[in-house]
Amino acid sequence: MRHGDKQNNLSRTASHRKALLSNLAIQLIAHKRITTTLAKAKALRTYIEPLITKTKKNETKEVISHNHRLVFSYLNDKQAVKELFTVVAPKVAGRPGGYTRIIKLGKRIGDNAEVAMIELVDFNEIYGKGIVTEAAAEPAKKTRRSGGGKKKAAGTEGVEEAEVVDAPEAAAETTEEAAPKKAKKTKE
Repeated sequence: MRHGDKQNNLSRTASHRKALLSNLAIQLIAHKRITTTLAKAKALRTYIEPLITKTKKNETKEVISHNHRLVFSYLNDKQAVKELFTVVAPKVAGRPGGYTRIIKLGKRIGDNAEVAMIELVDFNEIYGKGIVTEAAAEPAKKTRRSGGGKKKAAGTEGVEEAEVVDAPEAAAETTEEAAPKKAKKTKE
């Protein structure tokens, strides 16, 4: 029985699972996105997001802080730790969490396993801040809806009113015709 056991073991021993997640995390930091199975991607998300949070708490300007040592104990790769603290940490400094995104890619042909792409959110150019900053550059217009319908052009008022008047009559006719048909179907 596995009551209350929420850790996905990924069909591996503890040491094998630790090595697997460490290697996946190193590759994710190096390449900013990787493709793996959905179960591994979900397990990797819970493994790497606390590590990225530790990089944000680097208040001291020392060369090696305690957080460096903690992250290194999980990753065991100097290049990945350096990349995490120098490249990734400044980009995610303003983000309160949710540093990774998982996108499902369908099923793999060979063994029908669900495949997913996991990526660092701030390093995606398509969904990145470039699009958001363009929209944020324009100031938001405040609108008041209290008198919005009174300022229509004189040429378009008659057309819109004619369409509005015709639409309820046509809708009423169709509902009267459809109602007896529905009633007959339900009785039979």
